[in-house]
Amino acid sequence: MPLQIIRQDITKMRVDAIVNTTNEEMVGYSGVDLAIHTVAGIELDAECQRLAPLGLGQAKLTGAYGLPCKYVIHTSGPVWRGGLVGESILLRSCYIESLKLAVNSGCCSVAFPLISSGVYGYPKDQVLKFAIQTITEFLFDHELTVYLCVFDKESYSFSQKLSSDIRAFINDEYVDEHDEDFYELMDSSIDERTTAKCIQAPICAESMMSHKRETPATEEKSLREYMKQMDRSFGEMLFDLIDESGMTDVECYKKANVDKRIFSKIKSNKDYKPSKQTAIAFAISLQLDMDTTQELLATAGFTLSRSKVFDKIIRYFIHNGNYDIFEINEALFEFDQTLLGV
Repeated sequence: MPLQIIRQDITKMRVDAIVNTTNEEMVGYSGVDLAIHTVAGIELDAECQRLAPLGLGQAKLTGAYGLPCKYVIHTSGPVWRGGLVGESILLRSCYIESLKLAVNSGCCSVAFPLISSGVYGYPKDQVLKFAIQTITEFLFDHELTVYLCVFDKESYSFSQKLSSDIRAFINDEYVDEHDEDFYELMDSSIDERTTAKCIQAPICAESMMSHKRETPATEEKSLREYMKQMDRSFGEMLFDLIDESGMTDVECYKKANVDKRIFSKIKSNKDYKPSKQTAIAFAISLQLDMDTTQELLATAGFTLSRSKVFDKIIRYFIHNGNYDIFEINEALFEFDQTLLGV
């Protein structure tokens, strides 16, 4: 997938390249830098000594040696000084230059740490959001799988307000679900009373004949429409929705955080069945309302229930008109759920 947030030690990532956040001397002195140099071995130390110095915001490529990846991309990040001396400009350069170097070196996958968020003091929550935004912009013009490695859950700060809002919504959904059961029971009771009154009321012969003539035709038409909808494949409905939205195919799968190869399979195979996460990712990309989202999911054999945490989180964002797929993935990550597009 194009961008994934994962909880993993970056030195264990089996990708084409991992990114090392280091200093200008390229010496593995602490944090991620020390961990990478320790696993890679003395050969990496020697190559870094030959390549140093490394300018702030720049990136350089070395071998990986004892690491399970092919390359290490080294970048020198800024020290946090309150955000007043251009730290964000340098941080952006670290991510962009590393991404460019990965693409130019023929890499298909690259893993990043949260650059400068360790001893350099850059606020971790700011780095996470900044990295997501910068990488996303880059991926609109490049085909590359990128991982953001968060070593432990405490290493970043998820929005407490958003977390509280989602928890409240999950609890409200539970209450609403039981309220709906109550109202359905009340409605059925009302229908029974209404039916009883209708039986007592006189009905003319003409009305009865009209009812007999019209009802079967209406039911037959509804059944045909229903069956036609059920026969519609996920791909057919998806591409109809893309056409209606005015998006290009590329815009759609990029906004859905879906790999180009997956999208090609959907397009070339009428009967292709995506995962639930992929189907929802396209619904988010197209900014579908709840009803249309459920219709799209139904073509792939899925639905958004009111009982699963994952489904409730997706409902929360659609209900609030928030279609930022990476903010949704942050929320899913916070609640230990599978991410969209994965």
